[in-house]
Amino acid sequence: MRRLEARPWIHAWADTLDGMEILENVSLARYTTFKIGGPARWFAEAASESDILEAVSFARERGLPLFVLGGGSNLLVADVGFAGLVLRICLRGIREHFDGDTLVLQAEAGEDWDKLVSHAVSFDCAGIECLAGIPGTVGGTPVQNVGAYGQEVSQRIVTVRVLDLKSEKLMEMSGDECGFAYRQSIFNTSAKGRFIVTRVDYELLAGGPPTLTYPDLQRHFQGGNGAPSLTQVADAVRAIRRSKGMYLVEGDPDCASAGSFFKNPVVDPASLARIEATVAQGTKIPQYPAPDGKVKLAAAWLVEQAGFSKGYGSGRAGISSRHTLALVNRGGASAADVLALSEDIVAKVEERFGVRLEREPVLLA
Repeated sequence: MRRLEARPWIHAWADTLDGMEILENVSLARYTTFKIGGPARWFAEAASESDILEAVSFARERGLPLFVLGGGSNLLVADVGFAGLVLRICLRGIREHFDGDTLVLQAEAGEDWDKLVSHAVSFDCAGIECLAGIPGTVGGTPVQNVGAYGQEVSQRIVTVRVLDLKSEKLMEMSGDECGFAYRQSIFNTSAKGRFIVTRVDYELLAGGPPTLTYPDLQRHFQGGNGAPSLTQVADAVRAIRRSKGMYLVEGDPDCASAGSFFKNPVVDPASLARIEATVAQGTKIPQYPAPDGKVKLAAAWLVEQAGFSKGYGSGRAGISSRHTLALVNRGGASAADVLALSEDIVAKVEERFGVRLEREPVLLA
């Protein structure tokens, strides 16, 4: 197993498990895109499934809570840190094979997600090109059912390899067994905390056309000569995300965030009618079809209508200057600062529309 090198931010060494070292009092801020958070009491990096098993045993023998960390892009760590073991998943590797017109991509959980998207489009295979530029790792995609610009990973996931912490055995689950819904899976709902993702298999369409259902993409290519390639669509998505501060660029003040802080709420027709009655006649409420006859509303629009504009706030935590849904660390912000701002937004949206926004990033405390 790969050994971790000593770093100045580590306060103390701890146990060594067959070469994988468990470290003490490691700052978690550097492992999150928010750049916020206190220390992990214990910290380890797993480069293999056997590393994961050993770290799990370490935590269980000491009665420690366990938190699995990927890319840290959908995470807000509390200022007090975490009193258990944080296990960072660093498994790497991408394998591919064709089955007729289908490309199966097998990616280890620690692989960079945007790298995998680039790998897919380099084979001229469609299915995840609209998910370009999303920060984080492969292992987090089935957990949250990552989606954007008209695509969701649930449409392409065929197998998720996991460690079942209940049985302590490695197993493979089909996409159907993952219970996917909007920004949901069994991994963050009914079976939250039970499984650790180690690999994800995606099925893509060789030579397939790009997905161009999202208005931003349609506008981007409007008036172009012919249909865009998969690479052009992936690059366009990155450009659009960057224009909104949703593409991580080192030094960009709008990038010290966890992306969209609130989920787009899904409401029934009666609730939509009630909301429509509260706005000026002729006002078009941004909305999209959702399962079971429901409607998904644009959380950004609700936030703006409740009085919060881009660039809102004068403290250490504020709203991105380019996207209303992104809360940002302007420098020295604490988790408490971010949560106070988010609670203010939630309260005013609920007061204005009777809709309670849900936080998208995970809060680790």
